[in-house]
Amino acid sequence: MSTDKKSKDTRFKPGQSGNPAGRPLGARAKALAALDALAEGEMTDIARAMIEKAKEGDTTAGRLILDRAWPMRKGRGITFELPHVSKVDDLPEAIAAVTRQVADGEISPDEGATIISLLEAHRKAIETNEFSDRLAALEERMGKP
Repeated sequence: MSTDKKSKDTRFKPGQSGNPAGRPLGARAKALAALDALAEGEMTDIARAMIEKAKEGDTTAGRLILDRAWPMRKGRGITFELPHVSKVDDLPEAIAAVTRQVADGEISPDEGATIISLLEAHRKAIETNEFSDRLAALEERMGKP
């Protein structure tokens, strides 16, 4: 068993690709490009055939067509009550309001968790702003620019 280390000459340089002549980023694989070219002239016929299948009651064909035409939303807007939050002291009341709405079934637990995480981000923003103001006041008192 050899304990010789590889020479540093064979290692890749930082920021240099191992295959600079390889497929560019974002380029489609050759197999997918070939399939695209094959189906290019047939798309209208394929779509018509899928629509006919859906009309005949093929639910899979119908689902495929609808998924293409109207993709599922990744999220939805919700309406909920939330007191105004302008300082950290307002957050316990806001979190209690969200918790109450989850408990009452007005919003789902997942929606409540998302709202709480938004309130947490809001808290961090408020604290960062307050810290910046306090630091500026201290620097002013100490005579720093």
